[in-house]
Parts: sequence; structure tokens; C-alpha cells
Amino acid sequence: MDWVYDGVNTTVPRNAGPECAAYMNPTWRKIETTFLLLFAIKLFDWSRKRISLSPMVYEKREMRNSKILLLVVMCVIWGMEIGYKFSSRTVIYLLNPCHVTTAIQIYLLAAAPSKLTTAIFRVHMNLLNGPLLAFLFPETDTRILPLETAIYWIQHGMMFVVPYYLLFLRGPYNTEDLFDFSWSAFSYSINMIYHFGILQTISIPTEVNLNHMLCPAILDPFDSQLYRICGVFHQAFLCPFMCKFVCVTSKFCSVASEMNKSKDMVIPVADNKKQMEVEKID
Repeated sequence: MDWVYDGVNTTVPRNAGPECAAYMNPTWRKIETTFLLLFAIKLFDWSRKRISLSPMVYEKREMRNSKILLLVVMCVIWGMEIGYKFSSRTVIYLLNPCHVTTAIQIYLLAAAPSKLTTAIFRVHMNLLNGPLLAFLFPETDTRILPLETAIYWIQHGMMFVVPYYLLFLRGPYNTEDLFDFSWSAFSYSINMIYHFGILQTISIPTEVNLNHMLCPAILDPFDSQLYRICGVFHQAFLCPFMCKFVCVTSKFCSVASEMNKSKDMVIPVADNKKQMEVEKID
């Protein structure tokens, strides 16, 4: 398994290693994990019964050239990330949420319209806290290969471009009502189960700090034994906020675009009338 995590840089603080793995009290980690996973499972069951998809006809449509271009760009970016991870023997980092979200976006760009596509799209809309945190608290110290740091910024920037583009296309890429938080709760429960059930399970034996499940980041303002509980609370607010923010701003941009189109359509009609009047006078 050397190619998976043998190249992880343990000299970078809070990145990996025995010191990071021993940051949390083992007994407290078990208690915290048990209660948070039980809460996540309960939230998953509660929200699953409340989510719904509005009935609509899913028609097969030909892919737009712009959609194909965006799909190619995302595949190239993700392919470069995979190449970097294999060459540096840090493939384990592909499990981090932002890489998983990028893979989901590639699927959404390529998938045929269906209820499954809509469901995955709605879940993914609540994962946009990742790229925002990547911009606010960048971690590029371990990126030393050519263009590796640049790809970091490009990837997280494109993660915001894709949802706006898909919302513009409409069809299967639709969201629930603005004040309906059932999909947000459903997505967040999956997010918690992934972090505490999968990432933590892999992080402990490998001593690799996947998405800071072993120890907090240096810039984490909640640096303490309770940093993960604090994270659960503030991300419970940030995840739905980012989803609703993107939806509102997308609708605002669509309305503004339609208004501009309507203005452009009115002007030629007026010009034609003036031209007809001039012809009659002549």
C-alpha cells in the first residue's frame, strides 16, 4: 500500500504523523464518534422520509457544446489531480470531500436526465462548503509538483462554476423550495456518516489527517478537544447556507438575463415600426 499514502509529508504541521494521530484523547474520540454517528443515522432516517422529488417528465436531450466543453475541462482537472496523487504516492487524499464532489459533478455533467440525477444534484448542492473553506483556509504546503498549486485553485473555482451552469440548464437540475431544508438535512447526515464512519476509520490506522479528522488545522479557531463538535455545528449552518445562496443568486442572474433578452427583443420591433412609417411618408 506504499503508493496509497507512503508519500504523505509528515513534516508539515497537522498534516499527518503520530503527533497528529495522538492529538485527541482516545476515550473521548470513541464517545464523540458514537454519539455523532447515532445522531447522523437518526437525522438520515428522519430526513429520508421527508425528501421528495416534484413530478416531471425527463426527456433525453442532446448535450450542448458548452456542456461537453465543461465536462472535458472537469475531467482534465480531476485527471491531473489523480496523476499528481499517484506520482507523489498520496492517492489516499482522493478520499477528501472536494475530490469526491468533483467526481459527482463530472457524473452530473455526463448523466442522462432522471430522478437519480436530480437527487444526486440536490445532495451535491449541500457540499459547496468545501470549495469555500478551501479558498478561506488554503492548504498548499504539500503541493510541490509543477502546476499542482495552480490546479488546486482552478479545481475549487470550477466547483462553483458547475452548479451555476447546471441550474441555468434547468431540467433535471432543479432544487427544492427555498425554505425546504429536508434535502439539506439528508445531505448533511450523509456528510457526517462519511466523515466519522469512513474518513476517520481510514485516518486512524494510516495516521493521515483526512479532512482534519485526526487533528485540527493550524488556523482552526476552535483548536481544542471539541474542535470536531464545533465543526459539526458551524458546518450544519454553512452547508445549507451555501446551497440556498447559490440557488438565490442563480435565480437572480437568470431573471436579469431574461430581462436583458426581452429588452433586446423590443428594440428591433420599435425600429421596424419607425422604418415602416418612413417608407409610408416617402
